[in-house]
Amino acid sequence: MDLGLGGRVALVTGASAGIGLGIASALVAEGAQVAISSRKRDRVDPAAESIGARPYVHDSADLDAAPGLVRSVEADLGPLDVLVTNTGGPPGGADPLGFDRDQWEAAYRTLVLGPMALIEAALPGMRERRHGRVLNVASSAVREPIPNLMLSNVHRVSMLAAFKTLARQVADDGVTLNNLLPGRIATDRLAELMGSLERAQELAAEEVPAARLCTVEEFAAAAAFLCSERASYITGVALLVDGGLTRSI
Repeated sequence: MDLGLGGRVALVTGASAGIGLGIASALVAEGAQVAISSRKRDRVDPAAESIGARPYVHDSADLDAAPGLVRSVEADLGPLDVLVTNTGGPPGGADPLGFDRDQWEAAYRTLVLGPMALIEAALPGMRERRHGRVLNVASSAVREPIPNLMLSNVHRVSMLAAFKTLARQVADDGVTLNNLLPGRIATDRLAELMGSLERAQELAAEEVPAARLCTVEEFAAAAAFLCSERASYITGVALLVDGGLTRSI
């Protein structure tokens, strides 16, 4: 299936590794011109080179820098067609009330204000051109909170409400906004949370109906579809990619 991404300009944040890099790689494979961003130059440069993308340094917590990032990408590659907001998770902890105010505010800034600052910068141009795809990488925790991840549980769900609100406003402009909800994806982040990927796989065999972890490539394939021309009538949704793990309807 031709996804219609050839020549489209895409920006994927948090893309020096893991899920973000996987999504960027899938978009490159579909013929898109892809920009990736990360906080550290020494990580984003080799990542971009490895997949044929263009690197940019950007900290999602720096809200004032978001418009400049969008302007830079558009100056270098052309008008932005696809925006994928992907951010790392905040720290976990066994005590849900064990986080201080700075940690709460940092999580809100990173998981809500940061993506919204980029969307605010990119959306007017998409609406004017009557085409755009905005995809946010959230978490299956928005359906079923994950123990030890209080900050992520609370803040990621905010983006579902934001996207549902925006999606209805801009649907007639040819712009879609969707959330993708990863379950247990085989990444360094999962290894950190569960001790190792080997341990994560053991648990997946017992707890996930698919009896395994999801690969980054499988997750990225779902992302590429939602960013494509073929997904033009899908907006305001939150798609689980979790091998059947989530029990809620």
